[in-house]
Amino acid sequence: MNRTPQPDPGAALSAGGWMVLSALAFSLMVVGVKQVGDRLPIAEVVLARALVSLALSYGMARRIGVDPWGRRRGLLVLRGLVGSAALFCVYAAVVHLPLAAATVLQYLYPTFTALLAWLFLGERLGRRVLLAMGLGWSGVLLVAQPAASSALPVPWVLVAVSGALLTAVAYVSVRRLAESEHPAVIIFYFPLVAVPMSLPLVLLDPVLPTAGELLWLLGVGVFTQVGQVGLTRALSQLPAARATAISYVQVGFAALWGWWLFGEAIDLPTAIGAGLILIATLICLGQPMGVAKAEGST
Repeated sequence: MNRTPQPDPGAALSAGGWMVLSALAFSLMVVGVKQVGDRLPIAEVVLARALVSLALSYGMARRIGVDPWGRRRGLLVLRGLVGSAALFCVYAAVVHLPLAAATVLQYLYPTFTALLAWLFLGERLGRRVLLAMGLGWSGVLLVAQPAASSALPVPWVLVAVSGALLTAVAYVSVRRLAESEHPAVIIFYFPLVAVPMSLPLVLLDPVLPTAGELLWLLGVGVFTQVGQVGLTRALSQLPAARATAISYVQVGFAALWGWWLFGEAIDLPTAIGAGLILIATLICLGQPMGVAKAEGST
């Protein structure tokens, strides 16, 4: 007698935990960018991040015995190109916009990701994921407080939105690559492409970092690596739309760092928005893996 395989709630919690860890690490990375971005060119910050991540990624791949060059090299390079372009946009927005606003605008990417995953990966949007996305997006709007956003410079808002769209393309490509590539390979290719993309721009306008800035740049690279590991592991186990819905929790982290490190007040709408984001995360974590697998079939 054949029995239907039972969902593995432990695997769902593990994948969700990796995504939350990724969101925390990326929020700390953004703090580092904010600290050095006023003086150092964006290309220099991108290059520093890529160099640290490249060394760590290569060492990780070799340590676990994985060939870092992968199989689908064309798609790996394309993911690196799109991800690097997104990185330039996101970092520029962080420097030229308030931290909370830049993070909120970046969180347009789950909507873009869901649409792209539906179009190109055949991932259906289950009702729980749609509910989580709706709650998460409502939370993002409360944190953003659109009525107060009219003073934001339009060009940098457009840069932030472009970064969100490029991020979605990169995440969907990660989901596709996870079918055949080891997570260490996917992680390795991102900085491998980002280094030659950013180096010529740095050489055009080099600025020598101070000792304190070097520490922040090192932190950006390390937190990036932690975030990439968490992100790639989560996307290898969850459909892209569900994983990115969980990552809404990064907005809550951004509000915390903004209050603690940059003196940004956390008012009632921000607190309610963070609560909605937490609820959205818990809904995603509570969905059985069997549903997630059905949604991710092509």
